[in-house]
Amino acid sequence: MENEQVRQELLKLGSEWAEAMVSNDAGRIGSFMADEWVIVSERGISGKEHFLEFVRSGALTHSSFEMVGDARIKVYGDSAVFTARVVNTAHFGGQRFDADEWSTDVFVKRDGKWLCVLSHITSVDKGFESNKGER
Repeated sequence: MENEQVRQELLKLGSEWAEAMVSNDAGRIGSFMADEWVIVSERGISGKEHFLEFVRSGALTHSSFEMVGDARIKVYGDSAVFTARVVNTAHFGGQRFDADEWSTDVFVKRDGKWLCVLSHITSVDKGFESNKGER
C-alpha cells in the first residue's frame, strides 16, 4: 500500500514542519519549502523569502502550532495535497494572534524529498463547523 506509506511520510513531515515553526528558525522552516513556495491568505500572496525574512527579523514568531483532527492527504504520483485544521499562536509586529485555520499544502517530490510549493490558509468559520465533506 504505497499511498499509505506516503501518507505516513507526509504526516511526519507536517509534524516536523510544525515543530520548525515553533522553533522560529528560518533556515529550518525554509527547508520544507521549495524555492518557488508561496502562501495564499486573506492578505494575498507572499513568497518564501518574504515570509522567512519576517521570521529572521523576529517580527513573526510562533509559540504553538498544531494540527487538530485528521488530515486529508491525497497523493498524485510525485505530488500530494495535504489539508488540515491548524491552531496556532503567533506574534506579529508586537501583537498576539490566536488562529484557527484550514491549511492546504501542495507538495512535490524532488530528488527523493517532499517539498511544499504552495500553502493556502483560511480562517475557520466557527458558525459553520461542518467537516463532513469528502475526505
